[in-house]
Amino acid sequence: MPGTPLFESAWDALLAVCPLILSQRNATAGNAAAANFDVRWRMSKECCAWLYYVPDDRYALSKLVESSDATRSQFEQGCRAPAFVEDSRYPPNSLKYLYFLHDHPATPTHLSERDLAALAKMVRIHGGYVETKAGRLPIGIVAFFSEGTSGNSAGCDGFYEYTYGSTEVVRWTPDAEGHWRRTRAGSVTWDSETEFRFVPTR
Repeated sequence: MPGTPLFESAWDALLAVCPLILSQRNATAGNAAAANFDVRWRMSKECCAWLYYVPDDRYALSKLVESSDATRSQFEQGCRAPAFVEDSRYPPNSLKYLYFLHDHPATPTHLSERDLAALAKMVRIHGGYVETKAGRLPIGIVAFFSEGTSGNSAGCDGFYEYTYGSTEVVRWTPDAEGHWRRTRAGSVTWDSETEFRFVPTR
């Protein structure tokens, strides 16, 4: 996969990928209360990708995939990236899957129970943790969003993040000076490897 971006840290990757995904055509539908939202929502698509760790101690982004899941409910879609990435630069069994990345076209937005169920499935396939130069990191899921009201993304306004084993969902947003701030966005309680209770913060 020549040309696939490589990053020195997972954080650098997340900040670079957020505007990249949100700039894709129809990746944002705007605020649900804005005029003509229904039209933009019907045209919108989620984009998704894997962020994975490679043998030379860097983080790589897979190719972007558009929504392939036709089922959608109010403000919720689906995007199914392949469970495994093909990267000819490295042996297949040397890749370590760290984050499943996707956008949420509608705002306001949040991670959903569907997102957390998808993470549980990924954990069963890839395991719950990745050994990296930064230490042992849990596999996670991220949803990027734009606060634009009309569906025209002006960039990355933030993202929701949940990592395996954590009791909370967090929301990352930049302040007026461009510093990223972390706030609690919900709680997660796991009753088993597949059953959980998710209570979003209102």
